[in-house]
Amino acid sequence: MSMDKEKKQGIINEFRTHDSDTGSSDVQIALLSERINSLTGHFKTHKKDHHSRRGLLMLVNKRRKLLSYLKKTDNEKYQEIIKKLGLRK
Repeated sequence: MSMDKEKKQGIINEFRTHDSDTGSSDVQIALLSERINSLTGHFKTHKKDHHSRRGLLMLVNKRRKLLSYLKKTDNEKYQEIIKKLGLRK
């Protein structure tokens, strides 16, 4: 369920704001989105995995909080992240 180092590093490189940036809200949202997408695929085959479903709900809630923070602080960056990740339709 975890992602490999290369995939994670690729996401960090795509969404970071400067060279040593690994924890900005942009990067965190992108990493959470990747984990959420992988868990969603997991639930297509394992419908009764309720313990992991709870973890998925916590990840979605954390991403929602980060997105609302980003919307309050930097609306342009928020719009850019939404477009890149294809979250809001």
